[in-house]
Amino acid sequence: MSILIKNIKQLVQVHENSVTIVKGKDMKTLPILENAYLYIQDDTIVEFGTMDFCKGIDAETIIDATGKIVLPSWCDSHTHIVYAGNRVSEFVDRINGMSYAEIANRGGGILNSAKQLQDTSEEDLYEQSIQRLDEMIAMGTGAVEIKTGYGLTVDAELKMLKVIKRIKQDSLAKIAPTLLAAHAIPSEYKNDKASYISKIINELIPKASALRIAKYIDVFCEEGYFSIEDTAKILEAGKKHHLIPKIHVNQFNILGGVKLGVDYNALSVDHLEELNKDDINALKSSKTMPVALPACSYFLGIPYTPARAIIDAGLPLAIATDYNPGSTPSGNMNFVVSTACIKLKMTPEEAINAATINGAYAMGFSNMYGSITRGKKANIIITKPMDSYAQIPYEFGHNPIDTVIINGQIL
Repeated sequence: MSILIKNIKQLVQVHENSVTIVKGKDMKTLPILENAYLYIQDDTIVEFGTMDFCKGIDAETIIDATGKIVLPSWCDSHTHIVYAGNRVSEFVDRINGMSYAEIANRGGGILNSAKQLQDTSEEDLYEQSIQRLDEMIAMGTGAVEIKTGYGLTVDAELKMLKVIKRIKQDSLAKIAPTLLAAHAIPSEYKNDKASYISKIINELIPKASALRIAKYIDVFCEEGYFSIEDTAKILEAGKKHHLIPKIHVNQFNILGGVKLGVDYNALSVDHLEELNKDDINALKSSKTMPVALPACSYFLGIPYTPARAIIDAGLPLAIATDYNPGSTPSGNMNFVVSTACIKLKMTPEEAINAATINGAYAMGFSNMYGSITRGKKANIIITKPMDSYAQIPYEFGHNPIDTVIINGQIL
């Protein structure tokens, strides 16, 4: 199948040569073509240029994008969309004054989700999760990382991995699967965390590796969850089974997890609501992508990742939803881009770079996703008519999407 999108007002994130990461001051630059066309063959971007050079190009499907913006689909590098039910009651508890920690200490939070997931069949869990993913795709997301972490038993974590595998097979979106068994300490191991860590290392990681679905290993490195020493043990075990490290780190406290991530060549360090100069200096000497989750800060009322300090230090930054039932029940990357501009003080150019090419990098996909480049996958957003791409974050309460194309298929 071939698609020609013509009369594009602005073709955004255009790169003649493959770019896999954007850093520092370069994040303020967003390459665009005015009055452009884009030609797609099957699932691949084949050609683009200004309308002056469009004459003679024919296609099975022609889309007139007059007045519209075309850009690569969003790349959401941090989600937990495989979960059961919801945590609406905890949302109300927070409104009434309970803290995230207080809710967790009474058996809520991740433990609440784990109980619901353990009691849910694999089929039901799949149906709930694929529906969430389909909604994300309709809002412009074409690549998604999906973490486990709401199982907290060997069987339930493996059930989550099997669901992620089915999603990966059935969805047009590009999926990055992550094993996050070290998301919380199960209640039965409350006074014996070492035994749970041993079960992760000696039983779950080998079984997950044998399924050949998990690509990454992740740990929630935080006070009351997993220490630096715990995290190092789990990442080391994951690496022995060829799982690439990622870390949840610095959400509430600075423990030294950023440097640990760098030491383990983590692909990304995510959250970073708390950050100091040592963390920034550690990242400067690495290939690790910092990832901000502004919708989580919005929902929980906690500090926002200091994006300006990260970017102004010459570092890259990605942004993602953190879609999960407890702290970010939304997969809307358009809102995340807006929140990055409004609350993290990122420019529209920086936010779009963070949500496309750098988001793809944080999943290991930026060689094929995240920009308009010949040979890359045809995952495309066509907006409604608007003045410029800056209108996407500006109109934060509106749906900017007109058409989504994933793997060359119009949805």
